[in-house]
Formats: sequence, structure tokens, C-alpha cells
Amino acid sequence: MIEISEKRLIGPIIRLHPNDNIVVARVDVGIGTEVPSENFTSRSQVPAGYKIATKKILKGEPILKYNVTVGFANIDIEPGTMVHSHNTEFHEFDRDYAYSSEFKPTQMLPESERATFQGYVRPNGKVGTRNFIGILSTVNCSATVVNKIADWFTPERLKDFPNVDGVVAFSHDIGCGMEMSGEPMQLLRRTMAGYARHPNLAAALIVGLGCERNQLKGLMEQEDLQAGTNLHTFIMQESGGTRKTIEAGIEAVKALLPEANKAKRETVSASHLTVGLQCGGSDGFSSITANPALGAAIDILSRHGGTGILSETPEIYGVEHTLTRRAASKEIGEKLIKRIRWWKDEYSVGRDVQINGQVSPGNQIGGLANIFEKSLGSSMKGGTGPLMEVYKYAEPVNTKGFVFMDTPGFDPVSATGQIAGGANLVAFTTGRGSMFGSKPAPCIKLATNTPMYQRLTEDMDINCGEILDGTVSVQEMGQRIFELFLRTASGEPSKSELLGLGDYEFVPWQIGVMS
Repeated sequence: MIEISEKRLIGPIIRLHPNDNIVVARVDVGIGTEVPSENFTSRSQVPAGYKIATKKILKGEPILKYNVTVGFANIDIEPGTMVHSHNTEFHEFDRDYAYSSEFKPTQMLPESERATFQGYVRPNGKVGTRNFIGILSTVNCSATVVNKIADWFTPERLKDFPNVDGVVAFSHDIGCGMEMSGEPMQLLRRTMAGYARHPNLAAALIVGLGCERNQLKGLMEQEDLQAGTNLHTFIMQESGGTRKTIEAGIEAVKALLPEANKAKRETVSASHLTVGLQCGGSDGFSSITANPALGAAIDILSRHGGTGILSETPEIYGVEHTLTRRAASKEIGEKLIKRIRWWKDEYSVGRDVQINGQVSPGNQIGGLANIFEKSLGSSMKGGTGPLMEVYKYAEPVNTKGFVFMDTPGFDPVSATGQIAGGANLVAFTTGRGSMFGSKPAPCIKLATNTPMYQRLTEDMDINCGEILDGTVSVQEMGQRIFELFLRTASGEPSKSELLGLGDYEFVPWQIGVMS
């Protein structure tokens, strides 16, 4: 487990762990700045969030942050020198997975003491946090149609249905020109079915073209979907073409609205919350403020019987051993390593992608040198509790507590998988200022630092930079985030919802050959 309780804010720097050979600049540190607590004078102009060597680090020695290796010195680094990608190298090193060696069961709260929120209880017992009608396309060829159907239902046309949050289209770029069987097609269909069944949808329409590889019949059979009162299907080539299918879809939604509007929120346990955990546009403070604070909120949610889904497999690489040690069983830990090995040995071999070292330019500018350092912070979103299960992309999540889902690091693709798996809320940390929102699950944005939060207040829901400012602890911020979970799940709009984000963020993972 990554130990986060040792960190200390001292003047211009932050010491994260007694064993570290670096500290992090809390503010911009100029050349010649004395840091008495660490017994060095700065030799570099160091931006806030970047690392500074506290002692001489010899070439080849590991660079330790939170007592975890985040890279290796590629030259001798003198005390007081900025440590970043120019003097840090990425290469593989052995990690002891020690399966389940640190497993500790979650101390659950009694049912009578668990928090509650106001949710929509569906006939199957699942609980929604929003009440949409969804329109899905089987293939890009029907994307225009599903968007036209959804666009017809303006706020003015929905004014007589106040309990319906909207009609939203879920279109995508694939569905044909791809393998007709195997994992790529299974993955797409699993994603679509997860949305069609999502508890945040009162009803759904699925629209196909007719000649695509992702045949409507195959989708329905593979995913055991049944057309009926709350699930309608259309095939454009059988419905008379574009205009007639749009008209038929609009009429179908009109017929669904009265029943969807009957849905009423009722008091339910927080155990019905499933939160997808995301981070993007990270910076050097992500592992110090927002990510561990979100992790603290997930620890709280887990004690209340809820679920947190950590994802983005390339962004736990290098610290996966801190998760396998917390796994509830060796088998669960081995599932995680199997997904890591698929990425490293099959999917990304020889390609210039994140899991092979280099993070995005925004992460670099934010103070993160490589994927090991980004992973260090990313993994903290899952909290400190036991790892209870590992899922493939878009698989239904039916285990409580902290779980992992295999997804790429690209946020829209990752969040799409989490929502398909059942996430009825998304929490997204950012240090640079990612502008993200999702439907049908609302997204909460958590800022890592105060300057960015103040600059982007219209997009950010919580300022975790207060931790850095010294006005609140990680645990206190975690409680705030947990309470925001409950309010948002009960209907309080998030900033991304107020901005109307989420109409273009349905992005299923494309892993197959296109021909």
C-alpha cells in the first residue's frame, strides 16, 4: 500500500515520505532558495508541482516518491536540482506482487448507519441517479438518425415531463468494417448492452442500418436483450429509410415519455452507488491532493456498501504491485497482472504509447516525468481498501467495494466502459483542467490546485487544492467528496451537467482490425 499519511508541508516544499530522495515544490521555487528543513539550496528554477532532489542521486539510482520508484537518474543529480524527464529515465524493474499479503477486509457499517440518497429504483432492483431515455446506434451508419431523434426533444418539448432528464443519443464510429466475431465485436456489444440496461435510463431505442456487421439480431442474442415496453428497435432499411426512421423513433419516444415521467426519487442506501474513477490532465499535485482525497471518499463509500471502479490500465502500470498486495485473493491479483501483460506483451508492443513510458505533453508540463509517476497518483483514486475484483472492459460490475476494470487511459473511452459496467456516477480528478462530462451518469470534477480551480470554476465542482493550502486534510476532503456523491446522486446538477457536457463522450474502445 502507498503510505500517504507521512507527507508534510514545510515552507515552499512538500515531503511525501521519510525515505524519499525528492520533495515536491509547493510553490514556484527560485534559484538560490534555501530550504533549511531539507538542508539544501535550490540550484534550479522549479515550477510548483515539480520534484527537487534532496540529496545526491547517482546515475542509475531509483528516484523515490512516496517511497515508490518513479524512474531512475540518467545522470548524477545534485541536491537542490529539479528532477524531471531531462534527468530521469524510464525502464523496467522487478516488482514483488506479494498477492493478498496486505489484504484487510473492509469494516462495513451496519445497515442502519449507512448514508442514503434519493434515487430511482428500477423494476430489476437497480438504482439510477438520473432518468434519461437513450437512443443507441448499432453502427456509425445510423448515427445521424439517433442524433436527429434525440435532438428533436428540446427542453421546450420536454417541459410537460419534468421527471425526465432528457433524451440522449449514444452514437459511435464503428459497427462495420470490423471482425464479425471475437473480442472486438463482443466488446462493442457488451458496451451497448450496458447502456441499454443502465439504471439511469428509463427506456431505450436501438437503431441499426440493416447490412452492418454489428447486426441488431446478433447484438440482442449475444447480450440477451429483449425488445419490449422499455426497449424498442428499428432497422433503417426495413423502416423506409432515414426520414421515416427518424419519424418512427420520435413517435416511439413520445409514447415512452409518460411512463418515464412517472419515475419518482425515493430514499435508498448509499450501497446502490457505483462510482467510476477517472483522472486526466494530471499534474504534480494530483498524487498529493485530489487523487488521495477521492481515494478517501471511496474508502468511506465502501464502508457504506458502495462501489468504486478504478480503471485506465496503462495508468496503474509500475505500481500494480501495490494493488495485488491488497487483493482479496491470489486469483484476483493474478487477473490484474494478466490484463497488464496483455497490454505489455500483445497490445502495445513496439508502439509509442503511454504504457511504454511517455505521458502526454500536458502531464509533462504539469510535472510528471513518465508513466510510473502518473500511475503513482492514478492508483490512489481507489483508496486504501482491498481489491475485490477485476473486470474486463464494460463487463457488468456486481461486486461491492473497490474493484478494477481494464480500460485505456483515454478518459472518454475509459468512462464509457465504466458506465456500461454500471457506474451511476463518475468522479474525475484533474490538475491541468480537463473539460469532461458524461451521460447518463453525471460527472463530478475535482481540481488538484487552487489557481486552476479559480480559473475554471465553471467546470470544477470541488477544490482539492485546499489540502495544499493547508486549510483541510485529505480525510476531511474525502468526506466532502462523499457528501457531494450523495447530493449529486440525489439530483443536484454537477458543473458538467450545467454546461451540457456528455452528448459526445460515448466512445466504445476500438481494439480490432478495421478493413
